Amino acid sequence: MKYVALLRGINVGGNHKVPMTELRHVFEVLGLTDIATYSNSGNIIFNSEITPDASVIAKALASHFDFDINVLVLSAAQITTVAKVIPEEWLNNTEQKSDVLFLFGDVDTPDIIDQIRYRPEFETILYVPGTLIANISRKNQPKSSLVKLIGTPLYRRMTIRNVTTVRKLAELVHSS
Repeated sequence: MKYVALLRGINVGGNHKVPMTELRHVFEVLGLTDIATYSNSGNIIFNSEITPDASVIAKALASHFDFDINVLVLSAAQITTVAKVIPEEWLNNTEQKSDVLFLFGDVDTPDIIDQIRYRPEFETILYVPGTLIANISRKNQPKSSLVKLIGTPLYRRMTIRNVTTVRKLAELVHSS
């Protein structure tokens, strides 16, 4: 069965550098197969005969890279569901910013929208179990609740991908 692992905070701003060849090697050592990476920001598509344990992957990564990396693992069905829920007109371009905030289990509750201080007059945010899907016009981006979230303990319990990446990951889990 195909899965996607989302790694939080690697290769961002020159910090926590993780070469993709080494990353693939760690996944191979864990017995995972058909490993592919998408972009340089911690998106790994792979096959596994058993449901992979994110904590086992995180432990192997920490051992190899000498720093902790939070890991979320989604099945092909989960990433596909998220991609299908994103409204078609939500894009990531010069006019609008659209992101998917993948939530770690301890913060995955419908009331997370209240916790982030959602501002419906400027943004639209949808809660789908395991995610928040957010859209805002670029001109209103500085007013977004997500801007104020950066650096908080809650922010550290999510990993963010733009909608283009999420749609591509859903496509890749169904190819070959």
